[in-house]
Amino acid sequence: MNTIQIAPSILSADLGRLAAQVELVVAGGADMIHIDVMDGRFVPPITFGTNVVTVARRVTDLPLDVHLMVAEPERFIEPFADAGADIFTLHIEATHHVQRHLAAVRERGMRAGIALNPGTPLRDVEEVIRDIDLLLVMSVNPGFGGQAYIPASSAKIARARVLLDDLDSPARLEVDGGISRETIPSAHRAGADTFVAGSAVFSAADPAEEVRELRRRCAVTV
Repeated sequence: MNTIQIAPSILSADLGRLAAQVELVVAGGADMIHIDVMDGRFVPPITFGTNVVTVARRVTDLPLDVHLMVAEPERFIEPFADAGADIFTLHIEATHHVQRHLAAVRERGMRAGIALNPGTPLRDVEEVIRDIDLLLVMSVNPGFGGQAYIPASSAKIARARVLLDDLDSPARLEVDGGISRETIPSAHRAGADTFVAGSAVFSAADPAEEVRELRRRCAVTV
């Protein structure tokens, strides 16, 4: 099993104090910073662009885990690479010629990820498993923070773990949506090793301690 990685999502952070908010989760041992990019087309909200990645890059040396919830994400490979993204995750539902785009992501020096909506079957990614560094299973429908974890996600995570292991893939298995103290044990037991947490971390009285607690909750499920 890969080591646990916690990726606080700045979707729930106070952007007016972004540097301070990032410093808090870094102090808690965060492994990467998750940045949700939404375009108002693939999902209803509009959130961040490359400017936020540029600012985050100045604030921290941690990997920037950029999750593109946008139509035609291939249009943004170059801009986000230039802004300093380390991981570029696109939704398989949002584009055609996925293998080509994953190759382009890697050519720009970023790690390549594929995200799956709750209703998208795992078989849709089987042919590109060897082209990815990260498989993101959405445990809520994308677009809004603060949603409740969909219980059926744990079974899907377990199937994803089997798929990756059967193909000897080193890709990390990330889960995003409703991750909290209560839900992270189930996702970890199912086989996820990387956890995106937004509101659970940034709405806590002590975000640094919340990051530590999420990691502890995984430890007790081993």
